[in-house]
Amino acid sequence: MRGELPATHLVRDETCVAILSINPISPGHALVIPRAEVDQWLDLPEATRDHLFRVAHAVGLAQREVFGCARAGLAIAGFEVPHTHLHVIPMFSMDEMRFERAAPARTQAQLETAARPQRAVLRRTGLPGVVDDPH
Repeated sequence: MRGELPATHLVRDETCVAILSINPISPGHALVIPRAEVDQWLDLPEATRDHLFRVAHAVGLAQREVFGCARAGLAIAGFEVPHTHLHVIPMFSMDEMRFERAAPARTQAQLETAARPQRAVLRRTGLPGVVDDPH
């Protein structure tokens, strides 16, 4: 996770990044990704795993507040790329936990619209590593 590709960041710290999915299942769909390149989440060091879940929990709480969703779903599929990533997905029904529902690539402006209020909530909670609004 060297930051070579453009991404809309929510959180960036020494252990992980939380970014918005460019193909979201629902608006605000985020990925929490460890910086260490570990293929399967079952192979993560305990401290890294615990940190990822703390960040995913904070992102899920922010999604619930920002989007008014019934649930913040969490999925770790692992087949798309050989690098662990947690999907945190605002959900209003179980039907939304289907990856084939993913939207076509979103523009940077659309992603920023979803990111800005989530960052504000994350910052208010005191989560370390919340990125500054790029605008």
